[in-house]
Amino acid sequence: MSTNELMKKTFEIRDIDCANCALKIENEIKKVKGLKNVSIDFAKQKLYIDDIDNQMDASSLEKIAKKVESSVSIYDKEQVISEKHSWTLNHYSVLTGFVLLVLYLVIDQFIYSFKENVDLIMFIISYLFIGGKVILKALRNISKGQVFDEHFLMMIATIGAFFIGEYIEGIAVMLFYQIGEYFQDRAVNKSRNHIKSLMDLKPSVAHKFIDDEIKDVSPETLKPQDIILVKPGEKIPVDGKIIEGQTTLDQSSVTGESTPIEKTKGHEVLSGSLNINGSIKIVVEKTYQDSTVYKIIEFVEQNANKKAKTEQFITRFAKYYTPIVVGIAVLLAFLVPYIITLIRDTTYSIEFPIYLKRALIFLVISCPCALVLSVPLSYYAGIGKASKQGILVKSGSDLEQFSKIEHFVFDKTGTLTKGDFIVTKVFAEDKDYILKLASHAESNSNHPIALSILRAYKGSIESKDINGYEEVFGKGIKVMYQNKTLLVGNDKLLESENIEFKKSEDMHTVIYVAYDHSYIGYIVLEDEIKMSSKNTIDFLLKQNKKVSMVTGDKTSIAQDIAHRLGIKDVYAEQLPDDKRQVIEKLKTKGLTAFIGDGVNDAPVLMTSNLGISMGALGSDLAVEASDAVIMNDESDLLIDAIETSSLTRKVVIQNIILAAGTKFLVLGLGAFGLANMWLAIFADVGISLIAVIHAMSILKQRN
Repeated sequence: MSTNELMKKTFEIRDIDCANCALKIENEIKKVKGLKNVSIDFAKQKLYIDDIDNQMDASSLEKIAKKVESSVSIYDKEQVISEKHSWTLNHYSVLTGFVLLVLYLVIDQFIYSFKENVDLIMFIISYLFIGGKVILKALRNISKGQVFDEHFLMMIATIGAFFIGEYIEGIAVMLFYQIGEYFQDRAVNKSRNHIKSLMDLKPSVAHKFIDDEIKDVSPETLKPQDIILVKPGEKIPVDGKIIEGQTTLDQSSVTGESTPIEKTKGHEVLSGSLNINGSIKIVVEKTYQDSTVYKIIEFVEQNANKKAKTEQFITRFAKYYTPIVVGIAVLLAFLVPYIITLIRDTTYSIEFPIYLKRALIFLVISCPCALVLSVPLSYYAGIGKASKQGILVKSGSDLEQFSKIEHFVFDKTGTLTKGDFIVTKVFAEDKDYILKLASHAESNSNHPIALSILRAYKGSIESKDINGYEEVFGKGIKVMYQNKTLLVGNDKLLESENIEFKKSEDMHTVIYVAYDHSYIGYIVLEDEIKMSSKNTIDFLLKQNKKVSMVTGDKTSIAQDIAHRLGIKDVYAEQLPDDKRQVIEKLKTKGLTAFIGDGVNDAPVLMTSNLGISMGALGSDLAVEASDAVIMNDESDLLIDAIETSSLTRKVVIQNIILAAGTKFLVLGLGAFGLANMWLAIFADVGISLIAVIHAMSILKQRN
């Protein structure tokens, strides 16, 4: 395990009452020396830390967190923690208080009228049943120096209502606050579960053959060369190869490819893929930790504490907002009535109750939970949507960047092109004959050019006619075919053998063929452009984005590919460090993304504002260097990523306007006596609930 892996730790955190409480716990943990990049994601229920001295475990962190929130629990991320959906003691307590209140009011109204002091006692009992948990939390937090939270605001506001004789209103406000919190918790839990189901790739069991018997084992225990059975309806637990059977696989959760793919003996299969209709035997090729599904899960959790700028702003905003609002409420309750008595020549005892009630309403409105909760939840939903499309994004910050990037720079080979050569032209009197000669010469080679020529040749290879195979370094192949010399390679090979020929002017890869000391002709091979590349470039140009291509390939080939795709800005014959310097220069002119195959582009991926790998989960270096991975190797998923980023930003902005706008409007109405407690509760819990539901609409909206 590397030092970097030792430093980065992820924990599960549960039973936090609100998003604002999560911020306070985060700030408390940040006080510990030796911890860096502490972040709590309330939406995901995750705690991320960089533990330089490897000093903290779950129990140590839980002790610190309990200083702020006594109910909080922290677990190692490997532990399975079940979600709490059943009713708690608090729910039954609230119901009891409500029933007592209703029964008392019915009896008092229709059967027997109680004395006023009995009314007060019964109202207090009902209030304590309904709001007991809130009051205890507020008092406990005050004793720990954590004053300005929603529990404190609700306690002060409702007790204040009792002091000015508004008993029913004080109880009702606490009751509707508890009901709102219940539905908000249900909505958040439902949102979490929905997103988790989108990203739930991990198979729970593997059927392993042991001594000709099938036994169920954990995928983590599988090793290369183990034989496993995958039944219809199950997910493939680890990467491997089919050795028996045939089926159709749904790879949409892994690559984003919506069309099921036929697989049979000899085909590679990816972990996380859903086996649709046939039982298959698979030989394991990678351990679970090296398999695609594990790398996806790890990728999504890497750097997840890297918050988007909007999230960072909301975090800073919430830190100062609540104390300021409480300060204004105090002034509204005590200073304003005093000033009014001077202006209107009235008594303080008349004005104070009026402005105290306004201040209490002001306090109820002030909790920033709608903002603190809905913004990270929106980014969480956006990341979940992108993963379903086949785009893995490390963090909300990276998702936000997609729609902000001004300049997209593409690598060529493996990104815009397939990286596989295809035969495009054959110049010879007998085209089938030259392909036959070239294929026989290349039949023992695994070079991409050799494989391309073999694919183009439709005939069979007569191995008995070939002998004396010799690979001439940097030039080509020399063999004896039917006892005559056969040369297949570049112009240097023919020149070294003194074969007369006319050199081709074609800019692409040219393979010359000479047989029995006579020049036969040549074959042209090109790196095939991906079907999706043209659509992607056209989309970016229509969006007024700058598009460039940077490649190590020779200028003539790079220019030809760029011209066919509509790219005007080309950097050819670039070494990896040259590419990095190009990106450094372009970054000075605007936000720049680099899209590469990830194998040898790690320095460039890390240099750019947004590094995007094309299906590079096989490369650990690429995973570490990338901010995002496009799983199916097709660049048109970049369009989906940009549109998902734009949609997420739009929802975030709408939620900010909704939450902040409503709060400031109702705060103003409350200060002038135009808002009651019911409206205050709606501005707090009601708006939070609406914002959560709107955040989750990201998953359902089409790009």
